[in-house]
Amino acid sequence: MVGFGPADVPPSAAVKFVGAGTAACIADLLTFPLDTAKVRLQIQGEAAASASIGRVPASMYRGVFGTIITMVRTEGPLSLYSGLVAGLQRQMSFASVRIGLYDSVKQFYTRGSDHVSIGTRLLAGSTTGAMAVALAQPTDVVKIRFQAQTRSNEHTKRYCGTIDAYKTIAKEEGMRGLWKGTGPNIARSAIVNCTELVTYDFIKDMLLKSTPLTDNLPCHFVSAFGAGLCTTVIASPVDVVKTRYMNSAPGQYGSVLNCAAVMMTKEGPFAFYKGFMPSFLRLGSWNVVMFVTYEQLKRAMMAANPNSLTSVQSSEPA
Repeated sequence: MVGFGPADVPPSAAVKFVGAGTAACIADLLTFPLDTAKVRLQIQGEAAASASIGRVPASMYRGVFGTIITMVRTEGPLSLYSGLVAGLQRQMSFASVRIGLYDSVKQFYTRGSDHVSIGTRLLAGSTTGAMAVALAQPTDVVKIRFQAQTRSNEHTKRYCGTIDAYKTIAKEEGMRGLWKGTGPNIARSAIVNCTELVTYDFIKDMLLKSTPLTDNLPCHFVSAFGAGLCTTVIASPVDVVKTRYMNSAPGQYGSVLNCAAVMMTKEGPFAFYKGFMPSFLRLGSWNVVMFVTYEQLKRAMMAANPNSLTSVQSSEPA
């Protein structure tokens, strides 16, 4: 089997923290075009102020691959990576907390017990998800706004660069603008984190206990793919509302609930699953790349620092 084998001792919290952020950045680099296509499809139907703030007509895109082809043809291939800088900033802060600290928080709630219930896993996932949003929300706002704006017309651009976006949002909308949509994002993050991490955790444990699979690449691949599918089905409605609200012009929606109500009234219930296919393609592939990379990075970092193993083993009672 190619890759690093399971370590004799579990990796430290610092290894998990750094490994999660790095693995998430690698996954984002490979799947970012799908995420951009998802955002473009999710904001379709918003006609208000589309010309002035760079959003596209609702009839412009048809499906995930049609969206990607249209963007490349009308805006150039770089448009697929619009907002990548903010996206990587988000993953280094967001994923490091929500994924890297998950095991530590889970152990905190169980007080070191080997028995971990589903409720405890859900609580740990909700906790790290909320912590991650509180820290990384401004990066998410900037990422979505870059992904939503078109590149075909200079006059429709809202921001010239990542730093300019942070400054402009803070100047025009106040510091609250950088944390716009924190409520729905916390809800989404709690749902995603619980579904993604708990499903991955649960499937992995089940495969290790009930099948011949060992703690290696095939097990990680199957667990990650299952987690991506479950997460997409459960989190899509909240994700669409979050994207619409965070990308909206000031005053367009009175609140998050108003945003959801307007969507339901004007576009019907299927609006909450706009961009489902790119969401699944992105989350499924993102989960596979992230979790497989994360597991290997943890082992590589532990192998590269044998002193940590020695110190842990020497601290055990004789």
